[in-house]
Amino acid sequence: MNFRKFLADKIVSVIISLCAWLIIWDFLSAFHIRSGQIAIIGIIYFMADILKILLEYFRRKTFYTDLISNTENLDKKYLLSAMTESPNFYEGQVFYDILCETNKSMCDNIAEYRRHSTEFKEYIELWVHEVKLPVASLLLMCHNNPETSEKYSEQLRRIDDCIENVMYYVRSENAEKDYLIKEVSLKRVFNAYAVKNREELQQRNVIIKAENLDITVMTDSKWLEYIIGQVIGNSMKYFSPDREPEINIYAVETDDTITLHMRDNGIGIPLSDLPYIFEKSYTGENGRTHAKSTGMGLYIIKKLCESLGHDVKACSVQNEFTDISITFGKNNFMKIE
Repeated sequence: MNFRKFLADKIVSVIISLCAWLIIWDFLSAFHIRSGQIAIIGIIYFMADILKILLEYFRRKTFYTDLISNTENLDKKYLLSAMTESPNFYEGQVFYDILCETNKSMCDNIAEYRRHSTEFKEYIELWVHEVKLPVASLLLMCHNNPETSEKYSEQLRRIDDCIENVMYYVRSENAEKDYLIKEVSLKRVFNAYAVKNREELQQRNVIIKAENLDITVMTDSKWLEYIIGQVIGNSMKYFSPDREPEINIYAVETDDTITLHMRDNGIGIPLSDLPYIFEKSYTGENGRTHAKSTGMGLYIIKKLCESLGHDVKACSVQNEFTDISITFGKNNFMKIE
């Protein structure tokens, strides 16, 4: 709290006090009181006035200094009222009461918003589970009649993928409620994905080479399987027509980390798009020219990896390859015995 600014704010009070003293001076002079006595009275008057201003300043300085300091140091500014002590002067108490009331109102609004948001997410999850049942039934019917329904099964798979994306996007906001981190075999997770999607991989004539996956990492198997599926699904959208489609999946282990690489030989990502591919709804040049894209797949992958404590990166050279890597930390503390 700046004393000069505080004093400047009190200039009107100082002027009023000075005018009052001049009136007192004239009044005392009218009764023929000696000038020396009037001067002593004036000194006492002004000393009391100065002392009053100083006391007022220091009382406010303590409160407002703490208020400013708490505001600067708090990450969650709405906790300001809880971190600030009630002041010992009336105007400060009025301000403090208003601060507490506005904070309470904001917390009530946030609680109401969270309640509505939670209800909406629960409804979406319920809808996803309900709609997946008829989609799964239709996929089974297409599987039983492959000669006449191949094109229908492909569209149904696309619908199923979109529905799954909705579910994982909703859950990514509160992923900690739905995952269990434990030792997981990369080979087992990859095999689970390959078995579920073998028909699509065969239809697209995709060559998948898996190497060095006999490694365990600390993660959630369900979420990791979804992430792998999304990366491979993206690769299949952007294969080059000039080359046989191929995806290499391998793990690299160091003293501190294990990195899972998923590398394709597709059309690659333009250098200008590479820094933004994990941003929400970013489609880039490939999404506009080669395939219809929502720009949500890699964004969801990024969100899930952040929730799981993994690092995801992309490396690409246009018309050569794209490499999506997920890095897992080694942490024995989280192992379940």
